[in-house]
Order: sequence, then C-alpha cells, then structure tokens
Amino acid sequence: MEGILPLYKPAGLTSHDCVFRLRKILKTKKVGHTGTLDPDVTGVLPICIGKATKVAEYITDAGKAYLGEVTIGFSTTTEDSSGEVVERKAVNRVITREEILQVQQSLTGEIEQTPPMYSAVKVGGVRLYEYARKGVEVERPTRVVSIYSIDLLDEREQFEGETISFRFQVRCSKGTYIRTLAVMMGEILGFPAHMSYLQRIQSASFHLEDCLSFEDVEKCMEEGTISNVLRPLETALSHLPKFRINDKVAEKVKNGALLQIPDHLKTINGPIIAETDDGTALAIYAKHPSKPDLLKPVKVLRNDR
Repeated sequence: MEGILPLYKPAGLTSHDCVFRLRKILKTKKVGHTGTLDPDVTGVLPICIGKATKVAEYITDAGKAYLGEVTIGFSTTTEDSSGEVVERKAVNRVITREEILQVQQSLTGEIEQTPPMYSAVKVGGVRLYEYARKGVEVERPTRVVSIYSIDLLDEREQFEGETISFRFQVRCSKGTYIRTLAVMMGEILGFPAHMSYLQRIQSASFHLEDCLSFEDVEKCMEEGTISNVLRPLETALSHLPKFRINDKVAEKVKNGALLQIPDHLKTINGPIIAETDDGTALAIYAKHPSKPDLLKPVKVLRNDR
C-alpha cells in the first residue's frame, strides 16, 4: 500500500493518535503524519503511507491555511480554549472593524513569534509542554514565520461586549502558531485574548473537501477500494520545481547519480524533483554543496528495489 491519505482529523485526537488508529484500519505499520495538530484542532491532516512516508517533510514544509476564531477579553495558559484563565480584562470600549483590519494588516508578512509553553517545540531536548506540565517556565526561542494573508470573516462594523469574538482565515508558512497569532491580535488591541476555535482547511495541495473521515477509510477497506482514494506521492511534491529526464538518465537517477543543473533551474536553491515523461517522481535533488553546476540526490523515491 502506497500513497497519501488526506484525513479529516476530528477534535479530541492528537496527530499520533490518528496514525495509531490508521495503522490498525489499514493493517500496515508504515504510516506517518505530516505535522502536529493540537487535539482541539480539526481539519486537514495528510497521512503518508508506504513509500510516501519519504515525502512527508515536503508536505510539512509547504504552506497552510486555517479558519480560526479569536476571543478577546481573557487569556489562557495554553493560548486556546482548553487552558486555564490567566488574565481577564473586560472589553470596555467599542472596537471597530477598521481597527481589526489594521491589526491584521500589521501582522501580515514576516513576523516574530515565541512558541507557547504548551507546544511541541523542544528546548534542551525536552518538549515545552513537558516543562509546562511540571510548572517550569523556560526561555523559548523566538522564530520568524510568514503570514501570507489574514482575512476577517465577520461583516460587523463595530464589536462590543465584555468579550468579543470574530473569525478569520489565515494563510501562513510552516511553524506558525495560530494560537499565538490570536493572542497577538488581542495584545495590539489592548486586551488579553486566546484562540477559541481552529480548523486547518489546507495543507500543501490538500484541501478540506479532499478529506476522508475514519469511517470513510474503514468503508473503503471493507469494500477493497482504498487504492482509489489514496493520492500518489507526487501530489505532495506538486509545489516544487521539476525537470523531465529520459529513460537512460532515469536509470542513473534510480542509482543516485549526480546530474547537471538544467539552465532554467540554476537560480533555485531548494529541492528539485527529477521526473519521467509521465510525471512519475524518481528522486529529490538539491544543489551540490561543492560543485555548483551539479545536482546531488537528497532522496531516491523509486529504485525498483
């Protein structure tokens, strides 16, 4: 069994829980997820099966899109609705639509974020949530992430009340904490805040409408149609630059040969896919560290062994 399963992750399960459950349903051990989603978060979780596990990191590295909700008026330990309240401050003024739009515009582009204590980021080899559960506060590394767009999904011109909630859609790079983004929106408006809802609606080329539930997967296994719903591993690489090779070169690629960089890819610094005429991805290449005109294989995806 080989391919990518776009899973709809329900609330209440970790990404690892999803992998564990799918190993049982699919009756195979070679199953891996493509990036951690918190238990409360629902939505798109591409799952790699068989040889497709080789390309999991390229889905993880691609852009994401989320539908989120921020609630202004109190903050929590986890920056989402599952945590304990840390600070309350009633919203004592009217917040206008224009203010929120300006805040969202100010957070678009490259921004710095400090991961929340309840996160999977490692410090000193230990995940932050393990420190947090013991009540230990440690210095967290600030990271730069890219926010490509934030759209306000609320028609109101004015927002008022002791607490205020509004939904938004965000497109962003890997490593972005939407929880932290929600907190940052509140801080700029002058109030404590947290993320009260989150759904991932896109991961790389996989969208919400592509996803299957666990029940769908079980039905496909019972009917023997699971191969019909698995996406080829090439789907995970669709956002990367590619170059076509002939059959003679293909045999060399399968054995990890160095290749001359095609002229149209000489300015590319990231991964490049070597593919056959029918679009089958054979290997992932990158520029050779000491030979600027050559490409070096990073991963051979198909070697017929």
